[in-house]
Amino acid sequence: MSAAPVTVAASVDLRFRYAVHLGDTSLILAQRLGEWVGHAPALEEDLALANIALDLMGQARHLLTYAGEIEGKGRSEDDLAFLRDPSDYTNLCLVEQPNVDFGHTLVRQFLIDAWQLELFDRLQSSSEPKFAELAAKALKETRYHFRFSAGWMVRLGDGTEESHKRVQAGLDALWKFTPELFAPGAVDEEAAAAGLGPNPASLRAPWLANVEQVLQEATLKKPADMTYRWYGKRQQHSEHLSHLLAEMQFMQRAYPGAQW
Repeated sequence: MSAAPVTVAASVDLRFRYAVHLGDTSLILAQRLGEWVGHAPALEEDLALANIALDLMGQARHLLTYAGEIEGKGRSEDDLAFLRDPSDYTNLCLVEQPNVDFGHTLVRQFLIDAWQLELFDRLQSSSEPKFAELAAKALKETRYHFRFSAGWMVRLGDGTEESHKRVQAGLDALWKFTPELFAPGAVDEEAAAAGLGPNPASLRAPWLANVEQVLQEATLKKPADMTYRWYGKRQQHSEHLSHLLAEMQFMQRAYPGAQW
């Protein structure tokens, strides 16, 4: 009989860092999608992107509120969202990339949606009830997000020559950020050992199968894998995060403690 896997107890610090890591990714992607409000190609897509952004913001609020509570230093979700410096964020680098155009945005969303499908499915088994609770709700939302983004990938990829060209360009530009989705950082390794979340490497095979199926239907070519030096989960960000945070945090920085 094989021995049961050994896990270690999840410390307060580990639960805090893991919650912030997951919360930051949802928060920054929500901010990027929010930039489309009033600017999307059509009203239906404008509303869809806004609703996805709200779902992601809800995930971020759940996680950052929990992080502030267990940290015990009196920091609220707003403090963690608006009063940290760029080097303190541990979101995935992919989500901080600019929108560029609608096709580019859909590629970014599709790659993240396919990843979150696998992440939240496994996070439902977390040893931390708060993470499992979030995952159960977020998985339902993510299934809708994936249907939306995958549907548009096919529609644009297998559409006109121009739409195909733009989506393929977005895929070529963003693919280099995907290795980070599956490369464990310190917090991922510790979280997996404690049963808080999955080992990121275990998500790659099902993610890739999902992605390749949609790309084939969309007549898009999967770019070659490549190494890339930016890893947001290790607090190594692209230049775009600072600009995004400067806009997102302006009101709270300019008027500390301001309330509506």
